[in-house]
Amino acid sequence: MPVSELCREHGMSSASFYKWRAKFGGMDASLISEMKDMAEQNRRLKKMYAEMSMQNDLLKEALGKKALRPSRRREMAMKAVAHHGISIALACRTFQISETCYRYSPVLCDENEEIADWLERLTANKRAWGFGLCFLYLCNVQGYGWNHKRVYRIYCELELNLRIKPKKRLKRDKPEPLAVPDRPNETWSMDFMADQLADGRSIRTLNVLDDFNREGLAIEVDFSWPAERVVRSLTQIIEWRGKPRTIRVDNGPEYVSGTLMAWAEKRNIRLEYIQPGKPQQNAYIERYNRTVRGEWLGQYIFETIEEAQDQATEWLWTYNNERRLCCTNRLMWDSCCESSVVAGMHEQLDTDDLQDQ
Repeated sequence: MPVSELCREHGMSSASFYKWRAKFGGMDASLISEMKDMAEQNRRLKKMYAEMSMQNDLLKEALGKKALRPSRRREMAMKAVAHHGISIALACRTFQISETCYRYSPVLCDENEEIADWLERLTANKRAWGFGLCFLYLCNVQGYGWNHKRVYRIYCELELNLRIKPKKRLKRDKPEPLAVPDRPNETWSMDFMADQLADGRSIRTLNVLDDFNREGLAIEVDFSWPAERVVRSLTQIIEWRGKPRTIRVDNGPEYVSGTLMAWAEKRNIRLEYIQPGKPQQNAYIERYNRTVRGEWLGQYIFETIEEAQDQATEWLWTYNNERRLCCTNRLMWDSCCESSVVAGMHEQLDTDDLQDQ
């Protein structure tokens, strides 16, 4: 059949016929199919090369940035999609995040504003409280069921983090451990603190603490504290609390006076004096004094002694009812976390043993 008739029958030009004959002449069907497969493979390789080149360019651009957190890697992936026109899947593979993370949109609710409002009020009123006490107050005192990671995220966004002061390591002899009482009213600790009113007059506070559960029994404020005034305050505490077996004190003049000794001997109460220059032997009340100074006494300027006494009574109720509850549950929380970590370590060790076997 002539070439012209063949081309007319199949609806093609003679030029196309001669072009195809020069390109595919002498090939059978299998060779043509293999050639098409090679062309498809070549196309995929070119696409892969282009994607790898784009990934290398993106990684070189982000080489000097700290892309550790998923949120930061998500931002860089969105920037790459917007500026370089690459696909979302390629951007996610480049910065090692999932497409779910890329497409995630946080659902903001009114609870976040409520949490932020609570945190701002707590840190304004309790300046010495960190995140732990704020979170435990919200959970245990106010009864909210918010997750601690959510509350901490909002806490950090508000920039309420307290500066962590590094501890100074002092090399010293190990002190003898304090004896822990077995029940209330076994041992009380007592000490004085000094401060000033707004007009410059000096005031002193008498702090009394039960060593069994660290309950504050009294904070009495006055200008001077003779032994008779100390005896009167202790008598008032005993009327509602009960009589202690021992009262631990330092060697101040109010405590070594004959008036206090005679009063204690009459009521069969033993006065336990610490060694001079050894305040660690009265560590319970010394640590309590630090809390009183940091959370109440050092936070306000008092005009009158009555104002100082009213605020001392109010703060003492908060310490005994709210703050101690937070600290107690914090110890339980820390012990639970420690138990979960230990359980996880045991589980990992068991898994390793099974793999070794």
